[in-house]
Amino acid sequence: MTSRLAPPETPGPVPAIVSGTATEPPPGSASGARPEPAGEPRPAPRRDPRPGLSGLGEADLRAWLAGRGAPGYRARQVLHAIWQGLASTAGDLRPLPASLRAALDEAFRIDTLVETEVRVSDGGRTEKALHRLSDGALIESVLMHYPARPGSRERHTVCISSQAGCAVGCPFCATGELGFSRDLETAEILDQVRFAARRLRADGRRLTNVVFMGMGEPLLNLDRVLEAVTALTDPDRFGLGARHITVSTSGVVPGIRRLTALGPQFTLAVSLHAARDPLRDVLVPLNRRWPVAEVVAAARDHARATGRRVSYEYTMISGVNDTDEDARALAELLRGELAHVNLIPMNPVAHTPWTASPLPVIERFAARLRAAGIPVTIRRNRGVEIGAACGQLAAERAGAPPLPVVARRRERIVAASVAALRGERSREPLEAGVGD
Repeated sequence: MTSRLAPPETPGPVPAIVSGTATEPPPGSASGARPEPAGEPRPAPRRDPRPGLSGLGEADLRAWLAGRGAPGYRARQVLHAIWQGLASTAGDLRPLPASLRAALDEAFRIDTLVETEVRVSDGGRTEKALHRLSDGALIESVLMHYPARPGSRERHTVCISSQAGCAVGCPFCATGELGFSRDLETAEILDQVRFAARRLRADGRRLTNVVFMGMGEPLLNLDRVLEAVTALTDPDRFGLGARHITVSTSGVVPGIRRLTALGPQFTLAVSLHAARDPLRDVLVPLNRRWPVAEVVAAARDHARATGRRVSYEYTMISGVNDTDEDARALAELLRGELAHVNLIPMNPVAHTPWTASPLPVIERFAARLRAAGIPVTIRRNRGVEIGAACGQLAAERAGAPPLPVVARRRERIVAASVAALRGERSREPLEAGVGD
């Protein structure tokens, strides 16, 4: 196997949107401005203890209002301001009385996204947002626009994060480089959707789809993700149809089983990336806990219970998982399943010694799957020049690790992948708390 490292493109200065105002990037940002001088380290910001208002349902608001002696019907007004008015500040909560707006602002965060920078590419069709939370944690969302085509309507899809960082550690993913920071609160998940919806509303458009494919493993923060899905599908809140929501997982089998028992109608997406256990041990470390056949079995039961086909995501990495042998293994694994495969060229990720498979290789791989009767789509990467892949902007802001660390990481990945291609299973332990 030949390993290669493609350095990511360095974007030039781009406009930023911070708290809704267009500005130039601040000093020390990743857009080429001068770094701040070294000095005493700044203390980490404290996490705002107030709950996010968007995470509350009508019953929660009624209970809070009752405690203040306020009429219960105000709960509907608050929900309308948050979900139809898309409020971001207490001033947006009109026509509520000023005293109630002030009380809500004191008790809750109207918007949990403290600052947001937006980068736009693909002629305006891709918008990558880097959000800062109250404790300084960085998360990302991507708003993607799809024009109407014969047989399909115009779509606007937001890809959102469920965790700050990720503990799974897939080596081709920029979020995996960052490591895990914390789970997101329900409101921190939902406010990414509200932010995207506000941007669309400014142009007279509306959000049509939500996918949980941003930073983090959604099924390792499943309670909060389910609360977010409930809010998104609630007719009194966002009112999005369940079939317009996709929840992804890298293979948390107990989480898939739990979703199946609940019977939701949203789409389940499985980040597969390899059909052979030794290779998937390296590419998706959770495979060491739940092997690929066990993951697909759980997804099969989910498809049968819901009647919804499962989407299998497969990142194409040159010389690693794109061979004829890999195509045969994947075809055999998914033969007869209610499934659809998305083949995705790998995005360039700093410090990873791999590159995307060439298009002819991807097309050959897809043809083998189709010949086996498996539906497949070749996806086109979007927003490459703005770091739109999961975790790229946050990793950019975190700064490059020391060169010796990069070198050791590359050597470890190369050695692990070479051993996997020989059929050897990984013996490396998972991160603490992953796969428990």
